[in-house]
Order: sequence, then C-alpha cells, then structure tokens
Amino acid sequence: MTPEGVNIKHPDKLFIGGEWVAPHGPGQIEIENPDREEIVARVAEADEVDMDRAAAAAREAFDNGPWSTTPPLERMAKLMEMVDYLETRVPELAAAWTAQIGGLSSASGPMHAGGVAGLRGIASLGERFQWEERRPGMAVDTVIITREPVGVVAAIAPWNGPFAIMANKVFYSLIAGCTVIMKPSPETPLEAYIIAEAAEAVGMPAGTVNLVPAHREAADHLVHSRLIDKVTFTGSSAAGMHIASVCGSNMTRCTLELGGKSAAIIRDDFPIEAAAGILGNTITVMSGQVCAMLSRAIVPRARHDELAQAIAKVMQGVKIGHPEDADTQLGPLAMRRQLERVEMYIEEGKKSGADLVTGGNRPAHMNKGYYMEPTLFANVDNSSRIAQEEIFGPVLCLIPAEDEEDAIRIANDSNFGLNGSVLTNDPQAAYDIARRIRTGVVGQNGMRMEWTAPFGGFKQSGIGREGGDEGIWAYTETKTILLDGAPA
Repeated sequence: MTPEGVNIKHPDKLFIGGEWVAPHGPGQIEIENPDREEIVARVAEADEVDMDRAAAAAREAFDNGPWSTTPPLERMAKLMEMVDYLETRVPELAAAWTAQIGGLSSASGPMHAGGVAGLRGIASLGERFQWEERRPGMAVDTVIITREPVGVVAAIAPWNGPFAIMANKVFYSLIAGCTVIMKPSPETPLEAYIIAEAAEAVGMPAGTVNLVPAHREAADHLVHSRLIDKVTFTGSSAAGMHIASVCGSNMTRCTLELGGKSAAIIRDDFPIEAAAGILGNTITVMSGQVCAMLSRAIVPRARHDELAQAIAKVMQGVKIGHPEDADTQLGPLAMRRQLERVEMYIEEGKKSGADLVTGGNRPAHMNKGYYMEPTLFANVDNSSRIAQEEIFGPVLCLIPAEDEEDAIRIANDSNFGLNGSVLTNDPQAAYDIARRIRTGVVGQNGMRMEWTAPFGGFKQSGIGREGGDEGIWAYTETKTILLDGAPA
C-alpha cells in the first residue's frame, strides 16, 4: 500500500544484499497522513534479525566486493547514473513527502528537484577530491597520505527532510567507497525505497546499498553492531547523545546532526517591517519543523513592542490550509505526538510569564488534521523552557536585550549551537557578530542555506559536518605510507 502518485515495487520487502527479501518478522510500519489523519501507506518492518542480515551483507560487500576498490572516477560515473534515475522519480518523491508529513505541494516539487540536483555535486567529488597526496619526508624519502573509505555505514535519517538527508548520507558513503545501510524514520520510509530502487536500477554491487525500515529498538540493535564502522545520524539531541555513547563504547565513528534553538539578532539599523516579514514567515517553513529554525529572536528592548506587533500582523495573515492547496502557507504538523508536544510547550510558555501575542490554538476552520496557528511569545525570559528547549513547531520567542553585547550573550546562552542569523544592512557587522556566536552556521538576514557548504553544530547540536567538500571527510580514514622511494 502506497500513496497516490508513489509507485514502490516492493513495499512489503527489505532490500538486503542486492535482493528484495521478506522481513524476518510479521511487522508492518503504518504511515499516517497528518492532514486527513488516515493511514496512506504500509511498508515492511525490520527487526533485530534483519539488522544483522543487513550488517552482514554490507560487511561482506565492503570486505570482499568490488565497490571499496573501484576507482573514484568509476564510482562517480555510477552515482551519476543514480542521479539520472532519481530525476525521473522527483514527482513521486514530492508526493511521498506531502502524503507522509503534510509538506506543502507548492514547495515539494522544487525542493526535491533541487535535492536530486545537489547529488551531482557529491558524485563529482570522485574527480575533485584529493584521494592521495605525496610529499617529501624528513626521516624517509617519500610520504604518501591516502584517504580510504571508513567501511560500513549505518545511515539514520529523520522524518522532516527524509529524501535529501538520507540521499546525502548515501551518496557521501558511496563516493568514498563505503557500503551503506539505510534506516529511515518509520514516519517517512518511502524515499529510502526509491533510493534503493535507484541503486538496483543502475546495478550497484550486491550489499553496497541496503534498506531496513524499523522502529527504535531495531535501530538501536544496528547501532550496537560491531560490523558497523560508522554511524551517521540526523535527529534529536537526546537520541544523538545515546548513539554517541554506543559509538564510543565500540570506537565506531559517528557524525551527528542534532537539534537547535537558533537565534536571530536584530540590529538597530534593520527596519521593523522587514524583520517582521523574515521572522514571521520563517517560523512557518515546514510548520517550524526544521532543526536550523530561527526560533529565538533577540531585539533591543526599545524596539521590542513594535516588533512584536509587526510579527503578530504577519502571522495573522498566514494562510493555513491543506498541503495540496497552492495558496497554503502553513500545513499540518507531521504527527499527533508532534502536535501534542507543541501544545505542551505553549502551555509552558503561558506559565513562564511570557506574553502570548498571537496564536497558541488549533485553527478554528481546520476541524481535522494536526494543525497549529503560528504562535508568538514576547518578553520571553531566555532561561525559560520555551527559549531553551527545541519545540519543533511554529512557535517564535521574542527576547529583549539591553544592547548588542547583551544580544550576543543571550544568543550564546543555550545548550545548542546549530544555526543563527544577524538582521542588519551592514555585512561587516554581520560578520563581526557571526564570529562571536557559538554556532555552526550564521546567515545574514534570515535562515540562509547553502548546500555547497558544510553544515553542522556546536555543543549539543552535534559532532562533525555534512555537506560541501568537507562532508566527505567523515566517510574516509587517513592512512600514512612511508617509503624509501617513490612508487610508480
């Protein structure tokens, strides 16, 4: 069973060792549409036995298969074939995202077309990356530094951006020469099925790409496997810290892209209406379910009330509706538990003494689906739960600051450090403040994204970087070879 417009060949099977195989157990994963509150798809559920099968297949493929020793240029050519194939499936990827988490149809097509196009840049690392470097030594004649594949990769992706995040992990793994096991979120497994079908269609060696949709217990079993050389995980900080502890006990390499509570600092030179437009419209992107979301806005106290009213006006004009409607600006939250989480934090915000300026309720005209109005709290204490914890919904905290130094202090007063922004017309000021904010990315004038650059966080927002040329480093190991002469 798959949603309309999404054609999966074997939704009742797993992809292990180059074959579509029945799962060990009888379980199925049901996928609910958050707009209609109806089951729209069912796929196979992997258990611990299936995880062991996938790990063994990926281990065999890495140790004895051809992929890890295939020259990078040949790996690049095969991955370009996968991109060509995935381009034909963009409409299905778009439909799957809307069906599974209520992503807006108006954004889904361009988002997934861009996601597929970005994979060409990763594949091109086969040609651009410096896989080997030779240099003269002091104690030996020749020093050769090689970058070799890290091994078997367990790739665990979240539900909010399931295709781009999983595909990036898979392509970085493959171009480095690794084998990979895909463990998608149980809320959004369909995209990983399409990636597996792409690998099958272009004739990737058996065991190089594997797919095991599963819930948390089986995924944890995979992470514990000593057949795994690296875990790449995107998701919550709580889950990431658990994975880091497991990886530490096995000395398994890991890359963790985790949560955020990112701050936007509004300088005095930036117009109120422009700031309100950016902040009020950004918080509704993907219903606020973005790890890099600008969910704290820090403004000089003298401008606070004016900005609060301007943001409220923008939020009140946001069109809330069904994700398939072309004019909808805010769709549903991805699932019931996410709606309940957002409602809990709104109640916490009310108890904290912050001012609820607008929103905070389910929309009156939407009698079905997991919807929440854009919500603004003003006069927020930065030590409160709504300012310190990731809500993952359309809830913005407006925090007054005494001056620019205080604004920087407030921005850094967080356990997270993923993203940030400086709203200013002065690029030099944006740069100077960015250098002082303890966060992995800072953009001028909004939640800026650049897919050719590395992305990742400080503090509890993660370990390592994904994206850009730097994204391949974590999928390789450095080997030093010392010789008495230069080889041919």
